[in-house]
Amino acid sequence: MMKRNVHEKMVMPPQMNNSNKKKQQGNNNNESKNAKKRRSKRFLITINVLGSAGPLRFLINEDDVVATVIDVALKSYAREGRLPVLGLDPNNFLLYYANAGSDALSPWEKIGSQGGRAFLLCKKQVQPQMSEARSEMITQKGSGWKAWLNKSFSFKILSH
Repeated sequence: MMKRNVHEKMVMPPQMNNSNKKKQQGNNNNESKNAKKRRSKRFLITINVLGSAGPLRFLINEDDVVATVIDVALKSYAREGRLPVLGLDPNNFLLYYANAGSDALSPWEKIGSQGGRAFLLCKKQVQPQMSEARSEMITQKGSGWKAWLNKSFSFKILSH
């Protein structure tokens, strides 16, 4: 090992001996392992499908959004041939936490944001469309109370 003067020490990088090289390589390995851990936070979730016999279980990434999880659940459900047949459109379904309140999860919310691992998948309730016949019935019923009132006040005199 050569002796350096002050100027050389400031300008030139220090020489590495074997122990410094090993430390640096170890740090690089730890950094790559930490990067992999950050990227691959996967966990097992359980989804109970309303009307189905048993739950679905599969691994997902923590950063996946709810819409993706619903899509994967529907495909897994169909692949297993479960009944009742649900369809494959994730827009027709809502995902709830199994143990929490009654609010459905937003389709763009990250699935790992709340820390839940058990979910309930429900089909959205479809509101019937207003048809012409139904709208006519509603408008006729709107004046129905007036007709009833007029009938009840009109007296019929019956002759013998």
